[in-house]
Amino acid sequence: MTPGDPEHDDAPLDSADALERRLRHIGATRYHNLHPFHHMLHGGKLNKGQVQAWALNRFYYQSSIPLKDAVVLSRFRNRQIRLEWRHRIEDHDGNFDTEGGIERWLKLTDGLGLDRAYVESTAGILPATRFAVDAYVHFVRDKTPLEAIASSLTELFAPNLHEERIAGMLRHYDFIQPGVMTYFQRRLEQAPRDANFALGYVRDHATTPEARQAVCDALTFKTNVLWVQLDALYHAYVTGMIPPGAFRPEGM
Repeated sequence: MTPGDPEHDDAPLDSADALERRLRHIGATRYHNLHPFHHMLHGGKLNKGQVQAWALNRFYYQSSIPLKDAVVLSRFRNRQIRLEWRHRIEDHDGNFDTEGGIERWLKLTDGLGLDRAYVESTAGILPATRFAVDAYVHFVRDKTPLEAIASSLTELFAPNLHEERIAGMLRHYDFIQPGVMTYFQRRLEQAPRDANFALGYVRDHATTPEARQAVCDALTFKTNVLWVQLDALYHAYVTGMIPPGAFRPEGM
């Protein structure tokens, strides 16, 4: 890309359209679908223990999303925004008579042969996983409500990743059955709805170049949260530098 290109990092944020172009550029260059660990995961290059490690660590992120969304909810006195945001918590937690995303993720870890109590305890996750996810919850607590909503905009790029994951993992791993992939199948519907609301919100409420830059910085922060989790998985389970106390697959 060259300076002056409307999608370039240095293009002026002088309109909502310019903001959206910048956000999509951030996704195209920073989203964690580009990470080598994802390429290995979706391409069948990991063994079962490495896939177990990914699912185990990712559970901490998935189970923290309702906490993050509850914090976002608490930032707004506007009832309509709270109503819109509230369904995100239900999507992940479920309800008394409905299954949510956390339960669907536990079906994945069950299917991979991980003990459910061990998964839910989060005892075996990598330190970097815990630090990154906790930083995300702190971000939406400490930054402005606009930045809190903007940080969720990685959902703009999630459906393509989920489609790639479903197809790749079912094709390459005989230890994965279709029934354990329901989390990703359900997110194909939920993520676009959530992303469209958040994108509309930041387009309407980031009305100055400074506010638009803060929105972009929030999305960049979130891509870093996702990326560093894969860095940690690669370092621990591909290069073999598993930290003390972390999950250790058989044979590693």
